[in-house]
Amino acid sequence: MEEKSVTQSKLVFAVNGEKFELSKVEPSTTLIQFLRSQTPFKSVKLGCAEGGCGACVVLISKYDPVLDRVEDFTASSCLTLVCSIHGCSITTSEGIGNSKDGFHPIHERFAGFHASQCGFCTPGMCVSLFGTLVNAEKTNRPEPSPGFSKVTVTEAEKAIAGNLCRCTGYRPIADACKSFAADVDMEDLGFNSFWRKGEIKDLKISKLPQFNHNHKSCRFPVFLKDIKHDGVFLASEKHSWHSPTSLKELQSLLEISQANGTRLKLVVSNTGTGYFKDKEVYDKYIHLKGISELSKIRKDQTGIEIGAAVTISKAIEALKESCISDFLSEFVMILEKIADHMTKVASGFIRNTASVGGNLVMAQRNYFPSDIATILLAVDSMVHIMTGTLFEWLTLEEFLERAPLSLESVLLSIKIPCLKLNKSKSLEQRSRFLFETYRPSPRPLGNALPYLNAAFLVEVSPCKDSGGTMIVTCRLSFGAYGTKHAIRAKTVEEFLSGKLLNARFLYEAVKLLTVTITPEDGTSKADYRSSLAAAFLFQFFNQLIDSPVEIIDGNFNGDASFSFTADSELKEKHKQAHHDKIPTLLSSGKQLLEAGREYHPVGAPIVKSGASLQASGEAVFVDDIPSPTNCLYGAYIYSEKPLARIRSVKLRPELQLNGVREVISTKDIPNGGENIGSKSIFGDEPLFAEDIAKCVGERLAFVVADTQKLADMAANSAVVDYDIENIDPPILSVEDAIERSSFFEVPPFLYPKHVGDISKGMAKADHKILSSEMKLGSQYYFYMETQTALAVPDEDNCIMVYSSSQCPESTHSIIARCLGIPENNVRVITRRVGGGFGGKAMKSVPVATSCALAAHKLRRPVRIYLNRKTDMIMAGGRHPMKIIYSVGYKNDGKITALELQILVNAGIYVDISAVMPHNIVGALKKYDWGALSFDIKVCRTNHPSRSAMRAPGEVQGSFIAEAVIENVAAALSIDVDSVRSINLHTHKSLQSFYEGCFGEPHEYTLPSVWNQLAVSANYEQRTVMVKEFNKINIWKKRGISRVPVVYQLILRPTPGKVSILSDGSVIVEVGGIELGQGLWTKVKQMAAFALSAIQCDGTGSLLDKIRVVQSDTVSLIQGGFTAGSTTSESSCEAVRLSCNTLVERLRPLKEKLQEEMGSIDWKTLILQAYMQAVNLSASAFYVPSLDSSMYLNYGAALSEVEIDLLTGETRFLQTDIIYDCGQSLNPAVDLGQIEGAFVMGLGFFMLEEYETNPDGLVLADGTWNYKIPTVDTIPQNFNVQIINSGHHQHRILSSKASGEPPLLLAASVHCATRAAIKEARKQILSWSNINSDDIHDSTFQLEVPATMPDVKELIGLDIVQRYLIWKMGRM
Repeated sequence: MEEKSVTQSKLVFAVNGEKFELSKVEPSTTLIQFLRSQTPFKSVKLGCAEGGCGACVVLISKYDPVLDRVEDFTASSCLTLVCSIHGCSITTSEGIGNSKDGFHPIHERFAGFHASQCGFCTPGMCVSLFGTLVNAEKTNRPEPSPGFSKVTVTEAEKAIAGNLCRCTGYRPIADACKSFAADVDMEDLGFNSFWRKGEIKDLKISKLPQFNHNHKSCRFPVFLKDIKHDGVFLASEKHSWHSPTSLKELQSLLEISQANGTRLKLVVSNTGTGYFKDKEVYDKYIHLKGISELSKIRKDQTGIEIGAAVTISKAIEALKESCISDFLSEFVMILEKIADHMTKVASGFIRNTASVGGNLVMAQRNYFPSDIATILLAVDSMVHIMTGTLFEWLTLEEFLERAPLSLESVLLSIKIPCLKLNKSKSLEQRSRFLFETYRPSPRPLGNALPYLNAAFLVEVSPCKDSGGTMIVTCRLSFGAYGTKHAIRAKTVEEFLSGKLLNARFLYEAVKLLTVTITPEDGTSKADYRSSLAAAFLFQFFNQLIDSPVEIIDGNFNGDASFSFTADSELKEKHKQAHHDKIPTLLSSGKQLLEAGREYHPVGAPIVKSGASLQASGEAVFVDDIPSPTNCLYGAYIYSEKPLARIRSVKLRPELQLNGVREVISTKDIPNGGENIGSKSIFGDEPLFAEDIAKCVGERLAFVVADTQKLADMAANSAVVDYDIENIDPPILSVEDAIERSSFFEVPPFLYPKHVGDISKGMAKADHKILSSEMKLGSQYYFYMETQTALAVPDEDNCIMVYSSSQCPESTHSIIARCLGIPENNVRVITRRVGGGFGGKAMKSVPVATSCALAAHKLRRPVRIYLNRKTDMIMAGGRHPMKIIYSVGYKNDGKITALELQILVNAGIYVDISAVMPHNIVGALKKYDWGALSFDIKVCRTNHPSRSAMRAPGEVQGSFIAEAVIENVAAALSIDVDSVRSINLHTHKSLQSFYEGCFGEPHEYTLPSVWNQLAVSANYEQRTVMVKEFNKINIWKKRGISRVPVVYQLILRPTPGKVSILSDGSVIVEVGGIELGQGLWTKVKQMAAFALSAIQCDGTGSLLDKIRVVQSDTVSLIQGGFTAGSTTSESSCEAVRLSCNTLVERLRPLKEKLQEEMGSIDWKTLILQAYMQAVNLSASAFYVPSLDSSMYLNYGAALSEVEIDLLTGETRFLQTDIIYDCGQSLNPAVDLGQIEGAFVMGLGFFMLEEYETNPDGLVLADGTWNYKIPTVDTIPQNFNVQIINSGHHQHRILSSKASGEPPLLLAASVHCATRAAIKEARKQILSWSNINSDDIHDSTFQLEVPATMPDVKELIGLDIVQRYLIWKMGRM
């Protein structure tokens, strides 16, 4: 059958008001690919390509000519196909506001609330908030006060619920968002640059950048209103895009495609590719959005029918609108709960485009773990299917159980039928429907798949005789637990139906359900998932047993009587009962800090340099640099075996021709060059494997192609021929390494010293714990910007490389060695890094070197932006380790000796792993152990090499210390806080443990911080309240814990250069790299302070005249690496020394001019200096002296948590931190570092599972299965106090670092969770007369991270059964 000729259309749309008209488009092109390659707008960032991070969010505006209104919604540009935006207006963060036209108040408030650090995620955050503000203005709410929006605080906070940030800890972002809300409490807004503490409300409001809802960025381009949407047809050379407008047209297209054997893709919004990546190229794309039948929502007395192309957001809206319709009150309740559940599916910018039908088709065809399928299955939903010319209605259950839907079959609509009630009976006898849905997941507000989902629709009636509750009928659906699709638990339904509910029947039902809900083999956390099903069945029915609660329109209300309330009362009561269940976000936070005035502007909490540029998206990252002419793109082929000989690496033949230019490997390294990818003082790492791949993720080759997409596709399709014959088995664990003596050598100068005599310490002990064992896992960096570089060949065999790197100097040297050229032929430039955390140090070097090698060979520019999956597989991350310890202690908990054996899994290459023993012990020594002995082995395994990650070794060492303390307290059955307190150092013991850096007695601030925290956070009172809470709550338990940190910091030599230009403006260069930690900001402040020593007029405004510029390895050598938290202060000192030189050069001239003129201003002085040939450029190399190269940092945190015994979910209720910053160089910057580090630590201890298969291949390889903290998983009450602890002559203006030490304090959350679990286990023991060791053993180990399954397993997966047995025993 031949295809009819169709007139070629033009794709017309606008970006930030600018018109774009395309006649030829590759249909698979995403909006982000178009924006970043074909427009100047680079604020949309690629963070994951899965719709899971929010970095690429744009606002899409669409004109509806029928209603004459514009619809605005946020969307992920990484999933949106550019062909689907015909007639739309796209707004990016630059379009909201920019440096040329003026920043939007959103940008200004993000900057002023210190809500941007590295800035990579900030533009996406701003657009998410902007979309919420735009839509709030369309509501008929009362006009807000001037400067505010109609948005509510809750909506403002939820606006960024789907956006990820790895730097800030979210609190300041939430504050910036809330500041727009009409109902905001100004006192609830945190520290900012707009007002000072204590100022009155009206003054505060007047100082905020004013919001104007008529801002020009909100206007829809007039030229788009005349665009016709009928049947868009677009074609590239091989592929076509069709937008049918009727079912008949669709049938014809499907029929033709089937006859021609066309590779076909049906598209609504393409969000499914975030989960199921396209593995083939399609000939034809059919866009279903233009078919009106698929986008309609119909309501009548039989129910509500939702078109398959209706977005999840529109469906939620329609379901909520139904709640004010004439539907029966119980059906209204069901619809509202379905809508509520849907708000937790994905995130707002995905729900705005993802369709209900697409979700169900993915569930049916691809076994996607759908929430929507499960909840609609419980309410007996129907689906309407079209296959060819055949139309049929099926139950959702039949649809799910059918063979996967063929391509010629199309889902048209979904119908939720209205309930049928027996109204003939009296009110007292009438049955009622109860409905509830469940989705336990790592994130309360969605953007995470659940471990299981469930929905129960149950008809109950009162039993007059017994006063109990009769179950008439029930529908129990479960999904996402490791099964192909959602199912109904029919055996349990049959068992319960017709029963008078009691504990015995519920116990039998639970037993039956655990047999029914059995995940398929290979499902992770299978027993936990089954236990959740039992938990929710129990939770639903238990409230109806013995003392039935009042049922208000299908909601359980905690009254003693069980009444079937009249319809007229239901809706109001239902609203209130339901409102209580809505999960809250961050509620508040207090920040106490002191601004230093002695060295002004050093010590002032000024806004981070470039924050507004970051918010608008104009700040340039490496991948934002426009591609030079003839630029090529690279991608890695890596090993999928841990140890194997590589026979060959080949690409699929069809990909070798179209745009794939070269496959670079060791064979391409020039004569005189070396196969070197990175180097530390401990050893080298090759750029590519030569004959044998030694770990999963090792680089085998570098594919170079015309586009990044093509390079990635080619690399993914590569066929590697492995051979393991005559090769020893790989070493895949530290135990294997011990058995085969596979270790890296630790230089003697780095191996820490033992403290005291371990034998004597053990002899003093009243008790001992021997050979206790624990393990700590890894953590992925999750910088928002993945590894990236651009290499440009230059004249005379030179090369220029732009690299997102924490160590450009090392990158420079390795590129020269690899290419076999002198170092003066290489130039490496780094302006800013989109998050580093140690992962952009050693691990960035081979990425830049690969591009340089390819560019050198091909004489063309080559760049790479690593896709998230490859980055996660190759990154290595934090060092896992195994710890075995023995500890001796007194009756009062005073520890006399600690002996440890620690096995560190370093991976295949040494990287920086040899420093791990030093770092682990440095943090472990925070307590006075009496005597301390250790044997730490750095194990070489066939895993990807581990590298430095924020607080490398220190976070593990500090946690080991807390685990020992917890174990001792549990063994003695005494309060763990008293054990911590009794083992804190005195200044005398501190000297024994921290030789050379213990400082003067007044510098040891930990005891005062420890005591101050107890007072400011009401520790004693809250401890009592926690005990009271635990007494009266069966299914929730709380824990509280206080933890100290002692952190040893080391300063390194750092260069700086300051140049004063003829107009008096100043250029500063430093060795340190701006990673988001505010280094540039502190450096600017230091330069302004140091130059003001010249004491002439006009120096008060010097801060505005200073610009810190990008790192350039040719302009400023010996830059070192930016790591270890101290680069900011050492860079500041290098700048101060440079400025001092300039001041000394200027002073004679200034004094001479002053004598002549009476007074002299800065600008005149500099102009005169130029005329008199004064050298106005000075550089310095700061080398710390022996007595200033090391110091100790102190802090403490108190955290309170609440765990749910049925699910294992942990809510972080409150965290209070007191941290000693010395004399802070910038307390606003340090506050951001403290909060951000703590939240990253929260991820390590509670959320982030960096899972691998037995070979070491990372399984958690994207945003779907690796969950960093989000705005809904940080402490609800987050209080931070920074203390300025006085003058310290050996430190840089008495300052202390803040980047890494606070991360260790997140252990307080883990310890509080352990305390809550301990209370839960005690309670369970009270239900049983059996002295079960695994229950009453209070020395249990809580895993890191303490995820929901881990917490539930320690409580007991069978807690429901135990409770019901206990309850039946009391009957």
